[in-house]
Amino acid sequence: MAKQIHFEDALNLTGLGRFNVLMLMLNSCIVTAMTFELFSVSYLVPASACELNTTISQQGIMAGMPLMGIIASSNIWGYLADTRGRRKILIWSLSTGFLAGGLASFSPNWIVLSVLKFSSSTGLSASYPLAMTLLGETTPEKKRNILLSWLNTQLLMCIGIMAIISIPVLKLQFFYHIPFLNITFQSWRLLNLIFVLPCAIGAIGLIFSYESPKFLLKAGQEDKALQILKGIYTMNTGKSGDLYEVESVLLGESTAKEQTSLWSSFTAQTLPLFKPPLLKSTILLSSMFIIVYLGLQPFVIWMPYIADGFVRSLSTDDGTRTLCDMLRYSHNVTMTEKSDCSLNEIAMTSVFVNCCFLALLNGVLSVLINILGRKRLLIILQICSGIAGICLNFTHNYILIALLFTTYITSAVNFGFLGTFTVDIYPTYVKAMAVCITLMMGRGSSAIGINLLKSLLVYDCELAFYIYGSLTFFGGLVAFLLPSDEEIRNRKQRINDEQREVTEIVKTAS
Repeated sequence: MAKQIHFEDALNLTGLGRFNVLMLMLNSCIVTAMTFELFSVSYLVPASACELNTTISQQGIMAGMPLMGIIASSNIWGYLADTRGRRKILIWSLSTGFLAGGLASFSPNWIVLSVLKFSSSTGLSASYPLAMTLLGETTPEKKRNILLSWLNTQLLMCIGIMAIISIPVLKLQFFYHIPFLNITFQSWRLLNLIFVLPCAIGAIGLIFSYESPKFLLKAGQEDKALQILKGIYTMNTGKSGDLYEVESVLLGESTAKEQTSLWSSFTAQTLPLFKPPLLKSTILLSSMFIIVYLGLQPFVIWMPYIADGFVRSLSTDDGTRTLCDMLRYSHNVTMTEKSDCSLNEIAMTSVFVNCCFLALLNGVLSVLINILGRKRLLIILQICSGIAGICLNFTHNYILIALLFTTYITSAVNFGFLGTFTVDIYPTYVKAMAVCITLMMGRGSSAIGINLLKSLLVYDCELAFYIYGSLTFFGGLVAFLLPSDEEIRNRKQRINDEQREVTEIVKTAS
């Protein structure tokens, strides 16, 4: 029996089996909860416009609220997850999202709806980064990138599933007046309730799950970490935990000093990210998150609006319109038909097909990621996407427009690839904080981009594709500065070897 073994080696000995499948399912549900709440505004904002009488600027504010909530709380959730545990904080996160998100269905006006969407996203801002962290810390290293990339596949698939759900729900014609709230409960409010259900399912699932053994090891609870590793081994192999050949586990990375006060503890989790040797990684990854999210997420949020405008204009298209011409035509028609706040069924189906394609692409690339390399894939996707976005201003054929727009949004798969860089590069004691902060930077920038894009699509559409397409292309150039997978592995091995040497010296001296 091994007397002392490094954590990654101990995790590899647990095998890959039923536990990992269940963890993938649980974390996929968590990602579904976050996606449904974050992107719900893509469907709720236009569908509620008639009842709430919202203007274009008000719709932009409403659409940006979920991302603003993430900015407001990511740092706090990251600190709590690094000091209190991944599982516990995820339960609180999902519960908060469920309560606030559910109450949003009873909003009397757009201001209340915006505030409640801000509140629900404030709670759910921890869900995606912590799902990635928890899954990454319970998955053997050889399969980690594949499973982590699957979470982004799930995110993309969920956006498409939302479009399919919205078609039958928004068609329902019922109106139930609630006097004490002075609202009419109708289809878009029911749709919002459906979108928050995964929050409850995920929270219940987490109650029966394990905490991250790596977090427990970092917290000095080696016995609990070993018990969990034995439990994982039993679930994966069907053998008794007594046959698990590990007596002691070595973390194999630097840890933070214990802090007594709340502020000093919070500072200890945050400052290392902005000091050498992690400063360079923080600046580079934060920059990449800002570029990738700002360049693309606004288009993902407004994809139902863009698809709706594209489909509505096809009936009168004479082959001379660019995508921007189509959107202007659709906007003018909608302005003359103010009572029509429905979303075109064909358009919603096209959103579903696009998202299914992205999910399939992400799934294929997730399998090939270890062969082709994350860095190489990220660069290729960013550059091709940026070129396609700019070319949309010069294309008049509707089939080519559809192909170019689909090509443009393919860089959405880089959301997940960037997340795997963060999980791999940072040590355990600041990992959750690092994931939350980098995501906060990206989503914070996209919150600005969402408001800007809606106005540009209405008033200066061509400029929108020039700006966002060029930014996406630039992201591909910046990505050349990211470390390769081999460099990351060599860095980890060097740290592990140094810690083993220190351990041996201490043992010899004693």
